[in-house]
Amino acid sequence: MSHNYIPLNELPIGQKAKVKMLTSDGTTRRRMLDIGLIIDTVVEALLKSPAGDPVAYHIRGAVIALRSEEAGKILVQAN
Repeated sequence: MSHNYIPLNELPIGQKAKVKMLTSDGTTRRRMLDIGLIIDTVVEALLKSPAGDPVAYHIRGAVIALRSEEAGKILVQAN
């Protein structure tokens, strides 16, 4: 079975995806889990800041800004 996972920071604005894996560790991983980024959570890329980083994501009813470095460690499957 082929997994077509992409890093969250490559998800186009306006697209939705499901979280499939976190590759971060330590306090960063704990923060991601605390904001609800667990397996099969639906995430939508909402908008980029004028400089392009961070990006706002809709996660479990909240809008969360993640830097590209953090979002790159979250693997998602686009819908």
